[in-house]
Amino acid sequence: MTVIALLPSTVADQIAAGEVVERAASVVKELVENALDAGATSIDIAVQEGGRSLIRVSDDGAGMSRDDAVLAIERHATSKIRTAADLVGVHSFGFRGEALPAIGSVARLEIDTATLDGAGTRVRVEGGTLAAVGDVARRRGTTVAVTDLFYNVPARLKFLRGARSEWRAVMDVLTSMALTRRDVRFSIAHDGKALLTLPPAAGLRDRVAALWSVALADTLVAVDDVSGPIRVSGLVERPSDVGTATRRVFVTVNGRAVRDAGIVRAAEAAYRSTIPAGVRPTVLLELELPGVDVDVNVHPAKAEVRYRDRWTTERAVERAVRRALGTEDAAVWFGAAPSGAATVKFFPRDVDVEVLRIPERGAGNTPLFNPDAPAPAPLNPTVPLPLHPVEEESSLAPDVPIPPLFQLRRTFIAFERDDGLVLIDQHSAHERVLYERFMTSMERGDAPAQRLLFPLTLHLSPAEADAFDANRELFAKLGFEAEAFGGTSVLVQATPHPHPRFDAERCLRDTLQALTGDRVASVHGQHERLVATVACKAAIKAGDVLAAGEMRALYLALAGTALPAHDVHGRATIVHVSWDELERRFGRR
Repeated sequence: MTVIALLPSTVADQIAAGEVVERAASVVKELVENALDAGATSIDIAVQEGGRSLIRVSDDGAGMSRDDAVLAIERHATSKIRTAADLVGVHSFGFRGEALPAIGSVARLEIDTATLDGAGTRVRVEGGTLAAVGDVARRRGTTVAVTDLFYNVPARLKFLRGARSEWRAVMDVLTSMALTRRDVRFSIAHDGKALLTLPPAAGLRDRVAALWSVALADTLVAVDDVSGPIRVSGLVERPSDVGTATRRVFVTVNGRAVRDAGIVRAAEAAYRSTIPAGVRPTVLLELELPGVDVDVNVHPAKAEVRYRDRWTTERAVERAVRRALGTEDAAVWFGAAPSGAATVKFFPRDVDVEVLRIPERGAGNTPLFNPDAPAPAPLNPTVPLPLHPVEEESSLAPDVPIPPLFQLRRTFIAFERDDGLVLIDQHSAHERVLYERFMTSMERGDAPAQRLLFPLTLHLSPAEADAFDANRELFAKLGFEAEAFGGTSVLVQATPHPHPRFDAERCLRDTLQALTGDRVASVHGQHERLVATVACKAAIKAGDVLAAGEMRALYLALAGTALPAHDVHGRATIVHVSWDELERRFGRR
């Protein structure tokens, strides 16, 4: 007697169904994807009890002939591919030929379809067996009704969650599909109530506004960047708004919604030094890359993909998001931002700002301050920020136009332009400048230092001494030449000199106090934590009076940073106040 036996086809079908049909949301996903592949421009979805008792998907797509409708419920039957070579770069959603037979094996399935208005075909399947084939009158397209999900698989039925939980999962799937195919009309009903009708949308922002809210859509910054053959577009949350609303995550690769933690991590990495630790932004990204560079045939439900070069893809995502966060649209607006604000500069429109523009200008957001353009002289890491005198600042960057600047409350630098008033927090701005300068110096290993005529002796607490010992090498890379001097004392021989107002002793003490008890896990995180702390303590403070030349120098230095709109703590550096908002406050509107 043999031990190994062939499984009955019904058992094999139910095992295969387990890979494709996990819950009601899986059924909805497969049926909607089939409708989209059929060229549907309008899809109606009706669900009862979260999909446990009924799922009906109707479309106006191409429909099927009787022969095709009968063949469609057979395993491995598909119209999407013919040979193994077709799997490379496949663009259709469904292509395995498993969805309909898998669903039919664990539920009651009914298909009404027609290729033209009038006579059509109805196919009924129960428990994987063809029950009936007949005629039906209907318009062009297909309607698939799935009832009594898992009625014949009690073990699977027990693991279905309640109707509310299943409905939430269904809505997550439909939301993803609606974001992916914005050219299609979706109508969604649950338990006989029409819940959502989404007309075709002009863009991703419009679809986000229709799905969630206009307020959420207004907090998002447009992303559109190309790195070699990879294009990254979409929307990401403005740093100042991160953590204020529900976080949303959505990623598509070549028009296919996928789960990809690596891509999301790469996008979040672009926020480093712009948001507080522990908060995560909303990320809605669409990737386009050559079909031969991505494999979509690695997951039964096609929810994941594999890249030929993941590192390059993730770096392209991080670069694209970081570029978007460097645009003016990433800054805080008080009052409604004027249309096209993302492409408007901080500078008067009648002056030439070519030195601050990015070479690839024209479409989408143009970076507010161009990180790729030749930096003005004040941004050289070996040259201190010239906060005075005026003649030094003017000689370093004579060709860069600067608007008239004035100081408010010895804290903010302000200037006006056509669309409103712009305020710059002088401490946050200088902190951002120093942070990026120090990070560059640390990476290059050429941090400038100034030897002290008389060494500085610091008497530290035990906790501060421990913080110094833990970060000794990093302090050295920043230009602090210091060594232990018995007990908990430290002898400082040289310090960095980022600007003439720099108080080295106060900066070092404040930094060590802030680092006391710090437990940053990664080395890179430790670098950033230290540099951010030193930049904060070394920056000019609120209350410092700035001369005209100092304000211009700070303005120029901020113009050369990659992320000018926020400081290293996630606070806003630049705030716009629109003229409309001011006029409204004064009763002029």
